[in-house]
Amino acid sequence: QVQLVESGGGLVQAGGSLRVSCAASGRTFSRYAMAWFRQAPGKEREFVAGINWSSVTSYSDSVKGRFTISRDNAKNTVYLQMNSLKPGDTAVYSCAARLFGVDLTATGYDYWGQGTQVTVSS
Repeated sequence: QVQLVESGGGLVQAGGSLRVSCAASGRTFSRYAMAWFRQAPGKEREFVAGINWSSVTSYSDSVKGRFTISRDNAKNTVYLQMNSLKPGDTAVYSCAARLFGVDLTATGYDYWGQGTQVTVSS
């Protein structure tokens, strides 16, 4: 099993940058695909970025070129570097884990963190 704890959320101005982190504990962390999802008030939870055990990454079209997902297996941590932030990026960002490959749907993930709030002001 895997336990996930997000951190690093906060308030930033549009055009700024923020890095959120997801610290994981549990067995065989490196074999889990990790992903970031986000949910804004009144909207569905959406896939943001994912990274599998071999560090192949996936991004939603809305963040591609601005966000970068990475993992440090030695630290059992997954990061989401968010650059050129827009007010539309405001949401609760949650990390999720599943064994092996990345899934683009939230229902495909077995483990979830509590989420961290990211607010982008205009």
